[in-house]
Amino acid sequence: MAGIRVTKVDWQRLRNGAAHHTQEYPCPELVVRRGQSFSLTLELSRDLDCEETPIFTVETGPRASEALHTKAVFQTSELDGGEGWTAAKEAQMENTLTVSLTSPPNAVIGRYLLSIRLSSHRKHSNRRLGEFILLFNPWCAEDDVFLASEEERQEYVLNDSGIIFRGVEKHIRAQGWNYGQFEEDILNICLSILDRSPGHQDNPATDVSCRHDPIYVTRVISAMVNSNNDKGVVQGQWQGRYGGGTSPLHWRGSVAILQKWFKGRHKPVKYGQCWVFAGVMCTVLRCLGIATRVVSNFNSAHDTDQNLSVDKYVDFFGRTLEDLTEDSMWNFHVWNESWFARQDLGPSYNGWQVLDATPQEESEGVFRCGPASVTAIREGDIHLAHDGPFVFAEVNADYITWLWHEDESRERVYSDTKKIGRCISTKAVGSDSRVDITGLYKYPEGSRKERQVYSKAVKRLFSVEASGRRTQIRRAGGRCLWRDDLLEPATKPSITGKFKVLEPPILGHDLRLTLCLANLTSRARWVRVNLSGATILYTRKPVAEILHESHTVRLGPKEEKRIPIAISYSKYKEDLTEDKKILLAAMCLVTKGEKLLVEKDITLEDFITIKVLGPAVVGVAVTVEVTVVNPILERVKDCALMVEGSGLLQGQLSIDVPTLEPQERTSVQFDITPSKSGPRQLQVDLVSPHFPDIKGFVIIRVATAK
Repeated sequence: MAGIRVTKVDWQRLRNGAAHHTQEYPCPELVVRRGQSFSLTLELSRDLDCEETPIFTVETGPRASEALHTKAVFQTSELDGGEGWTAAKEAQMENTLTVSLTSPPNAVIGRYLLSIRLSSHRKHSNRRLGEFILLFNPWCAEDDVFLASEEERQEYVLNDSGIIFRGVEKHIRAQGWNYGQFEEDILNICLSILDRSPGHQDNPATDVSCRHDPIYVTRVISAMVNSNNDKGVVQGQWQGRYGGGTSPLHWRGSVAILQKWFKGRHKPVKYGQCWVFAGVMCTVLRCLGIATRVVSNFNSAHDTDQNLSVDKYVDFFGRTLEDLTEDSMWNFHVWNESWFARQDLGPSYNGWQVLDATPQEESEGVFRCGPASVTAIREGDIHLAHDGPFVFAEVNADYITWLWHEDESRERVYSDTKKIGRCISTKAVGSDSRVDITGLYKYPEGSRKERQVYSKAVKRLFSVEASGRRTQIRRAGGRCLWRDDLLEPATKPSITGKFKVLEPPILGHDLRLTLCLANLTSRARWVRVNLSGATILYTRKPVAEILHESHTVRLGPKEEKRIPIAISYSKYKEDLTEDKKILLAAMCLVTKGEKLLVEKDITLEDFITIKVLGPAVVGVAVTVEVTVVNPILERVKDCALMVEGSGLLQGQLSIDVPTLEPQERTSVQFDITPSKSGPRQLQVDLVSPHFPDIKGFVIIRVATAK
């Protein structure tokens, strides 16, 4: 009988794509998920003889081997199941054979080569059928990344746009982000990120064999999204100077960043800050099949020496002394959570895991962070892998202010020590609203359980016995801090103070506030009030001073007084950063040496509205109207709208805006033609050389053409 050959392969893309939730990937290869069967039909040169059994080989990575689980050889069987790869005949008609292949739920993910041998005789060589890509499978109960809720799978795996929350605790703002995991080349780029990692460069076969494990894969991606130790994707910049690159606030999504990195032969893309790193990592992990979300922590601690204390040194005007202050409290910090089992820790720690690609501190010699179990953080189990102490401090550290004297002595100043880790936020499932998930990270502030967890974490961190033995911490600069020194509260002063904004703080307008002081006692008090203000980055790093004045106030018994504060636009316009943030401080020096520091973070507001003028249908042009306002008291030209949205337009669109008179309102119309149905996010930014970008977005629900 003549030899038998495969003459054609039908990968059944539509059927497999729908079954595996991979139909949105535009790859030339079939994309499927592990632990789930997929079908293909083979056309043969003749009928298959009853004694001829198809033998399949799958292999991934260099030097693939069965010992490393990067290669498997298996044949069709009537029996279901088995721990490894399996094949089963679905149908056989004349010279066609339809087979179902199933990978194990812990298979290595990545690009595979599939081959077949249509004879039991080993002299017959394998015939290459082609390549396919295997991803993690949150729909498979046996996969470590399994997520039970279909609504959450739709949101955290398949949604290609999202919202990142920025701003300050009292004024949280939503920013749209285009994850774009189903855009052209993105899956290929995400796989190449794994291949560019130092671990792969050093030992590619071993590295690939570890890609069955979401703990391993997410830790690699956490390191590779930043460029600090490798040819990673994004280069960070926090100095407010972005020459030779793109300002972090100009990015509207991950697609342009990933494509620029790939086309630029893996040269790091300039520049990113925390929300950019988190947005890119969310794209990569969703693309690979791991349920992932972006999380914002307001008043986020960066505890450089891991003593669970952010120690801020100030002068007599409340201004931060940067050469002494090594720790910091950022207005907000953005990281990721991914959902998977922790086989290394036990089932108690399954679920959401913190991952942070922002290069803040090294973990095992590499700038990366996580995965750290959110449950472990809430319970104070900070000794568990990975990077628990750093994440715990981000949401739990005490905020301690020290007044630095000229003789290099220091003095504790009364301030709010419990302001760290507020309003931890993420986008709601299926809507644009904000969900506060602070309760997943810590028990209610001040509760008995919260104090127990904090004490437990301190003991684990410092190996302190219950007797409270003093533990010395050597800080850079030669100063020593003692743990019990850190825990002793400052003396509570006899007055209170609070800044109040009299009018909404709007970009381009003067700021009007008051400092409200109240005497809590029945005796008069003299107060020396030293006021300072500065434009700042979102890390609270000061850029330029815009306020510096002093007042002496007499407060009668139980009396309240208000000190008016005015900052003109001309005072702050030259030094305002793209973060649009200002920090005010009042150092209040009270009779008998009492000291109170009052602080206020302000984010300036702006205006943009986006309207869709008609129903949105796939393949049909629809008009969008954008209304903007010139926020400043000057005539401006050279403004443009930058428009982006996956499934709504190809790439980015730039639209010129006519010259705007001072505070003039204008509307601009343009057409888009949606290419994909469902909820789609359209981002529109007003870009000008005269003021920081004004960002907006709208969700457009696109119907399928009838």
